[in-house]
Amino acid sequence: MSQELDFLSRNKLAASLLVAASLVSPAFADAADCRQADAIYADRDGAYELRFEPLGSESAAASNQFKISVARTAMVMDGYVMASDDPDRSNGILMFRCPEGDATGDDLRACTIWQGGVYGADAQGTLGNLPGETAGAADRVLLAGLGPAIRESSIWGKGKATVAPWDVLTFKGCAK
Repeated sequence: MSQELDFLSRNKLAASLLVAASLVSPAFADAADCRQADAIYADRDGAYELRFEPLGSESAAASNQFKISVARTAMVMDGYVMASDDPDRSNGILMFRCPEGDATGDDLRACTIWQGGVYGADAQGTLGNLPGETAGAADRVLLAGLGPAIRESSIWGKGKATVAPWDVLTFKGCAK
């Protein structure tokens, strides 16, 4: 009888702890429950946050739009993902403080921080093109060569970014 009471007491305690933990810990939606346009990602060191945003126009050449912010700075970079046709790939560009309105090619080159392939990965790690903005979000996003590009860019140095991001960012939440 005392063994049965000990077992019941332990199970009640465990159940109480699980209920308490579920009340305290934040509830994050799974990536698949979030549209790509609302997905938020972070690098493994917590130094960079990538937030996708809905495109403002149906006729935009971009398939996705995002912003990357650098922790402990006011820096926010603007990014776009565009699909290429041959071969079918998602290509990204990340810019910082580009001029508004008419800009020359030299102006755009000067404010471009990174250009490269953008891939989405599912929970099993299978890579593919980044989902479109209305599709379910990827579990991870790979921005190929982002870290080295930031180290060589205008946002690197004292008073700026001092930690290069890992090229893989992991889903951390949904804006909606």
